[in-house]
This record gives sequence, structure tokens and C-alpha cells, in this order.
Amino acid sequence: MKRLISTIQNIWKIKELRNRILFTLGLVFVYRLGSYIVLPGVVPSVLKQASNSGAPTDILGLINVFTGGAFNNAAIFALGVMPYITASIIVQLLGFAVPYFQRLQQKEGESGRKKLNQITRLLTVAITLVQGGGYLTYINSLGAVSPTISPAVFWFSNIIILATGTVFAMWLGEKITDKGIGNGISLLITIGIIARLPQSLIFEFTSQIGGGGLVLFVFELALLYAVIMATVLIVQGVRKIPIQFAKRMVGRGDNAMPSAGARDYIPLKVNSAGVMPIIFAQALMFLPATAAQFIAGGGGDIQANPVLRALNDFTSLSYNVIYFILIVIFTYIYTALIVNPQQYAEYLKRQNAFIPGIKPGKPTSDFIDAITTRITLPGSIFLGIISILPAIAAAMGVNIGFAMFFGGTSLLILVGVVLDTLQQIESYLLMRRYDGLVKSGKIQGRSSSRMQQIGSGM
Repeated sequence: MKRLISTIQNIWKIKELRNRILFTLGLVFVYRLGSYIVLPGVVPSVLKQASNSGAPTDILGLINVFTGGAFNNAAIFALGVMPYITASIIVQLLGFAVPYFQRLQQKEGESGRKKLNQITRLLTVAITLVQGGGYLTYINSLGAVSPTISPAVFWFSNIIILATGTVFAMWLGEKITDKGIGNGISLLITIGIIARLPQSLIFEFTSQIGGGGLVLFVFELALLYAVIMATVLIVQGVRKIPIQFAKRMVGRGDNAMPSAGARDYIPLKVNSAGVMPIIFAQALMFLPATAAQFIAGGGGDIQANPVLRALNDFTSLSYNVIYFILIVIFTYIYTALIVNPQQYAEYLKRQNAFIPGIKPGKPTSDFIDAITTRITLPGSIFLGIISILPAIAAAMGVNIGFAMFFGGTSLLILVGVVLDTLQQIESYLLMRRYDGLVKSGKIQGRSSSRMQQIGSGM
């Protein structure tokens, strides 16, 4: 406790870090405040009653988790930064397939990144308009629109408000990144996820205490702690491939002497794909039930069809088996897209560096590819396990709201964002010659090695 107080005091002593943290907290407060400002023409009581009957594990429930409840509140930030995330994913995938986007990502440097950011923002607005229209249709289908307001006014005004809310949330995220602490967009999503934790924790505590299960509740917390620690290990885990730079001649004429070649390493992450395989697998699992509801105009056919009923139940055995397999497959696919061994080999050749015992060129590329394939297997299996843990927790009697924190996209985003933010805080402390956040070791960040910059430039 004494060390914790001392660390907080050191953080507060650094003026720039203090201002960044306060600036971040201020913008986060504005974002959370907008999650409770209801759209004009919406009846909150009707909306709340209709939302409570929905499943928290379907696609709408997932969006509500990421927006911190703003989706079910019909707030001005109902869509949050999700359209921006969707646009970013689309632009990233285009970078793998379209030469123009490849050139912007890899060869045009800062100007290319600015163009990509502009394209992403414009695409965000277009996606927001489409998703906003679908969201207003959903609100109208629940009967939560006041009959006193004109339909034309309701649609026109709220579609503009939703688009403005998303653009404003995107602006808040960018300002946090520039003048605050941490990655702004990821931090807003994390705040939305954490906002649901106290309510879920209190509900689980009261339900367990009411049933006389205090020991079981403590066991659940211990299990959650163990899952978080395992997630930290896999997120931070890297396979270091040693490299060596060629010797250089130091001095001139007769005094010239060869200098020892510098040593470094290529850090290949065990989980290079991040949360993307889970997102793709979830979207694919939601597709059959969503299509059936759209065709039938309701959920009757889903309950009547045993296959659709199983695919719509995240606790069923068939759902989790298919979900697990999809995540393993998508992990390999996405890793193959973002990790390019040939570009690693070309970079090493340009820098006059090599992997000891491996010839430059294609042998180096094949070696890196083989290592990547091997370490992706445990990473993909872990992602699959962490994704089905909420279903296992729910099957063991944990309420669904609290079980969602035992794994899946929410836990990976929380761990990744918290580690990234703590790494930035620690870098400020170390620059001012204060002790870091941890007593031994260090919090690994995205810039722990210069060779890590290779992957970011691909």
C-alpha cells in the first residue's frame, strides 16, 4: 500500500502526465454523460421494458456492452465508436487486397496515413447513416417512439443526431490519443465495458449471498483473477528471434577496426491477431439467426428449428464447438494477413542484418513463416478457450451479465487497453527517473524494441 501511494504521488508530481490524465478523465466524463441523453421522440420507459426482454448475448446485446448501455438507452451516443471501428476494419482489409490502399499503408509514410485517416472518417459517416437508419427502425419496432412526434421529423432529426454523436465520439477518442493518455478510441470502448461491471458484480454478489454461497462468490472472483492473469500472459507473450547486424569498420586508414555487430531481435507475438478472430467468428455465428429473423419477420422460426435454436444459444455445445473451430481458423487467416515474413526478410536485408545460422532472402522468410505458424497454434487455441469461457461460467451458475467478463472480446480489449495505458504512464515515470509501476521486470509496450516497428509499417 505504501508503494502504491508513493507511485500515485510520483504520477501527480509530473505536470505533463497529470494534465494528460485529467484531460482524459474530463473527456471520458463527457462521453459517459452523452450515454444517458435520450434521443428526442423516444419514450424511455417503453424502451427500457422492451430492452430488458432481450438477450444480452446476441449482436444487439454485444453492441450495448461496447457502448456502455447507450444502445439500450437510445442515447445520442447509441452507436458509440462502433461505426469507426467497422470502417477501420474495412480499410485495413482493403489494405491487404487493393494495391492503392497497400501503397498508402506501406510506402507513402505520413501522407499515406493521413489519406487513410480521411478515408476512414468519410466511411465512418456513411456507415453511421446506414446503421442509424437501422437503429431507428429497431426503436420504432419496439413501439418506443412517441406518437406525438411526426415520423418525418423523428427520422430526419435523429439520423443527424446519431451521425453527429458518432463523429463527436470519434473526435473525443482522437483528442484523448493526442493530448490525453492511452489510445482514445480503444479507451472509450473499454470505459463502456467497465461501466457494466459494477452492476453485474453487485447482482452476482446479491444472488450468491441470497442463496448462501459467499464461498462460491469468492471462488468466482479468484477464477476471474486467474483468467485475467492468463490473458495478460498471452497478450504479452512474444517469441524473440535473435538477429545480428553486420560488423562495420570504425576509423580510417591503418586505425580502422571492425566494430562488433549490434544484436537485436524480432518479437513475434503469440497472439498477433488480437481480438479480430473473435469478432469475425461472432459475426458469422450471428448470421444464421439474424437472417432467419429478417426473412420470417420474427424469432418464431428460430425456436422451431433445432439447428437455429442451438446456434442462437451461446451456452449450447454445438455453438461453442463451431465457435471454437472458427476462431482457430480465423486466427491463422488473420495472422497470415498481418504478418508478412517476406517483408521481414527484405527489411533485414536492407538493414544489413541477418538471423544467425539462416541465409538471407527466401530461407529467412521461410524460417520466420515456420516460427509464426508454430506459435500461432497455442495462440489460436487460447483465443478459442477464452471465447467459450463465458458459456462455461454461465453453465456453472454465474449470471450472464457477469459471465461475459470471464472471456471473449470484452476481456481481451480490457487487458490490451489497460496494459497499453499503464505502459505509457510507466514511460513517463522512468523518463523522470521515478520508479516504474512494477517493482521488478517491466510492462512491455508496443515500442519495447526497434524491430517491433517493422510490423507496424507493414
